[in-house]
Amino acid sequence: MHPTLADDLSRLPEILQSARDVAAREVAGIGERPVAVAGPAPDAARLPENGAGADAALASFAERWAPGFSGSAGPRYLGFVTGGATPASVAGDWLTSALDQNVSGAGGSWAQELERETVAWLRELFGLGEEHSGAFVTGATASNTVGLAIGREWLGERLGVDVFRAGAAALGPVDVLSGSPHSSITKAMSVLGIGRDRLRPVPLLPGNREAVDVAALESALAGREGRPAIVVANAGTVNTVDFDDLRAIAALKERYAFWLHVDAAFGGFAALSPDLASLVDGLDAADSVCVDLHKWLNVPYDAAVQFTRRRDLQVKVFHNASPYLGLPDDEPDFLHLTPENSRRLRALPAWFSLVAYGRAGHREIVERNVALARRLGAGIEALPGLRLLAPVRLNVVCFTLAEDPSPERVAALARAVEASGEAYVTPTVYGEVPGLRAAFSNWRTTGADTERVLAALAKASG
Repeated sequence: MHPTLADDLSRLPEILQSARDVAAREVAGIGERPVAVAGPAPDAARLPENGAGADAALASFAERWAPGFSGSAGPRYLGFVTGGATPASVAGDWLTSALDQNVSGAGGSWAQELERETVAWLRELFGLGEEHSGAFVTGATASNTVGLAIGREWLGERLGVDVFRAGAAALGPVDVLSGSPHSSITKAMSVLGIGRDRLRPVPLLPGNREAVDVAALESALAGREGRPAIVVANAGTVNTVDFDDLRAIAALKERYAFWLHVDAAFGGFAALSPDLASLVDGLDAADSVCVDLHKWLNVPYDAAVQFTRRRDLQVKVFHNASPYLGLPDDEPDFLHLTPENSRRLRALPAWFSLVAYGRAGHREIVERNVALARRLGAGIEALPGLRLLAPVRLNVVCFTLAEDPSPERVAALARAVEASGEAYVTPTVYGEVPGLRAAFSNWRTTGADTERVLAALAKASG
């Protein structure tokens, strides 16, 4: 007889214990398993006609698929900007699944109030004032999309158009000005009907910087003859973690009409350290802010937060008009604030981690990662086969081959590092030179891990 749902329910404690054992084994060994896994995946299996039960599913996963999962939650996965998952956040994530709350609205649950509490804590953590309201979303791309959507509605307010009713076309051309925007900004512009080609690049500071030249930005705004625009400022660029002068940009709002969106996906965490907080001075002056939590807060994928000063415009864009859902009030349900109706309680892992480790614990992660990035940067400078492409400003080391950094040779270097199983880094192009990035944002990473990464780079580049 095939196992049934009732059978699995009756054995749920044992099933969860088995899953716990598999998870504990995988997590305990993550520091020594290959950081990235190459080679072909198993052949696709046919959809089972009759189920085998949860125990069999767990055994099948552990045998067929788990060996091919990367160590992306581990200490030497330095690709993209990838955090891990703190023990407390894993516990919160498991409870999120077990309790399976519908947080579209209040729904007879306190879950929505827990999300509000967590958002308030995060607002304080990043130095934002009470005039900023927030909501959880899936990641930086969604957060940037929400911020630009509110900015688009603000443009309509300035031009006498209800964009949420009339559509983006009613606005006419919309310009988005930025120095070194992340690729998710143009993706958001495409989704919102603004159009990727409406990005207006603004010159950068001299000296191979990624920060915008504020004087050039002012000149671009002055040339608009009063027509409002959206300005995307960057608090931590993806290649070299350069920071726009947020306070100076915000001061331009006294003379020019623009919506200021700040992409602080991981650079916003500089606010946690007294020695680094000056990098995000002025973040509180933004009209909307993006911060990605599955990066440096080290909560499981997927989780980010979006803040704005204009929740009224946010509700206009995202409210869901239906009798069974109700109308938004002074404290609108979250379904009226983001693209999603159905929402996972992403706040719970963050709540767990903040309660467990507090501001000080997360500050220690940030400061240790920054120190380790600088340590790797110094080590790369000492290697004859490699050179830095930019100073190590925060937690990303941008580097390339010392000689002939062609796309092919740099890609070969990345493959060699990956094949070693010791580390994983991702490619980029900076100043028209192909290079690699090593991004430190995992709570597990230590000095010993950094030395192993450096040794792998030395061997691959030697």
